[in-house]
Amino acid sequence: MLPRVLLAGATGLIGGLVLARCPDAIPVSRRPIPGRPGVVADFDDLPPLPPAQVAVCALGTTRAKAGSDAAFRAVDHDAVLAFARAAQAAGVTHFILVSSVGANPKSGLLYPRTKGEVEAALAAMAFTRLDILQPGLLIGPRSERRPVERFLQAAAPLMDLALPRHLGSLPAQAVAQAIVTLTQRSEPGVFRHTNRSISVSAATLR
Repeated sequence: MLPRVLLAGATGLIGGLVLARCPDAIPVSRRPIPGRPGVVADFDDLPPLPPAQVAVCALGTTRAKAGSDAAFRAVDHDAVLAFARAAQAAGVTHFILVSSVGANPKSGLLYPRTKGEVEAALAAMAFTRLDILQPGLLIGPRSERRPVERFLQAAAPLMDLALPRHLGSLPAQAVAQAIVTLTQRSEPGVFRHTNRSISVSAATLR
């Protein structure tokens, strides 16, 4: 049986797939999820979370959807770290983050810089185990419209021929499967997973 899991981002592409595969997961979200009891709260005012062993964070948005740099960081930085702090207070010792390829706290670009800053902040929190997934372009249906991403998904088969493996596309299903596999790992340390290792982890679940 899987460990008791707290899941943030359960209404998104990756989070929804994890929720469907993880019967013990407790969603933490801003709005209720039909048929799935969980914690409903804003991430800037989280209540105490139920005790758990593992926390999975699949929160994320885009600058275009958020509407401003500050609004983007409120989700991809502030909400992620607020969830991590609340999870740690609930007894979580194993944290799993869906980040992105190219994450770099020194980047001049908002998206990779924010992802890199979050990774560094989580590492400093000293979870017993921290898994950071850094997938390339995610392939899968999203509930919201992302025209640029939709175009990139359509072009992914051709782009993958020219890109290094770690920069190419990856099915969202594989990322979700890898996360469920990682919830069962207990070796201590900080582990970063790019496309290749995510695919390997996903395959072990089948």
